[in-house]
Amino acid sequence: MTILEFSAVVAAASLAAGFLGALTGLGGGVVIIPFLTLVFGVDIRYAVGASLVSVIATSSGAAAAYLKEGFSNIRIGMFLEIATTLGALGGAFIAGLVEPRIIAVVFGIALISSALTGRNAHLAGPAGALPDPLAARLKMNSSYPTEQGPVDYVVRSLPSGFGLMSVAGILSGLLGIGSGALKVIAMDRIMRLPFKVSTATSNFMIGVTAVGSAGVYLHRGYIDPGLTMPVVLGVLAGSLLGSRILKSSETQRLRILFAVVIAALGVEMIVHGLTNRF
Repeated sequence: MTILEFSAVVAAASLAAGFLGALTGLGGGVVIIPFLTLVFGVDIRYAVGASLVSVIATSSGAAAAYLKEGFSNIRIGMFLEIATTLGALGGAFIAGLVEPRIIAVVFGIALISSALTGRNAHLAGPAGALPDPLAARLKMNSSYPTEQGPVDYVVRSLPSGFGLMSVAGILSGLLGIGSGALKVIAMDRIMRLPFKVSTATSNFMIGVTAVGSAGVYLHRGYIDPGLTMPVVLGVLAGSLLGSRILKSSETQRLRILFAVVIAALGVEMIVHGLTNRF
């Protein structure tokens, strides 16, 4: 296979990854890393490096479109990024104390459980339920566009969502994985945000988180421009396409797609943990 053919194949796969990442809020690494390592035998460190840069591209492409259309909630995203960043630092600290393969198995089980329970829409909460006081003080309550016009929503259980974001950061620091799945789960299932708001805000957050990690990989020489370029271009195009589709997509179908993807990710984590590939 020539370099041109290789770049074209990688770009096509990256486009699909970016499309999926934009719709589900997971980022494209779930697809890109297995594809590069299993199909082309790329060293996992270079695959992760390219994936991190692609996550930034996904976030830049999709989050900009979501923000313009009114889906992303920047106040929520920036506040929860504090938890994710602190969790990642904690995960990096305890990485030498706990076997990552054990955490991987637990994480995989949690993802599969979330996939089985997350297909259905969450309860909207009792009529007239008060928003979280801290969220109200920080002006996080907002609205998002629908075909019938703007729909208001309020944030609930902000401390619990903040706590789960810390767990997402810890797992990311321990295992070197993206935590988009847990971010969407925290916002959708715990904080009771509309699913489209959760995925849009997650797309914004994963880019902020990935910048720091990508800097480390760049410093260590694990970002190859020849590999990263087609990945970034494909993911960016896919994320822009996905952001256009999200507005007209049915929420229930997005939930099913999200459940399938995180279930597959959960199985992959369990297999990698049991075979001690971490």
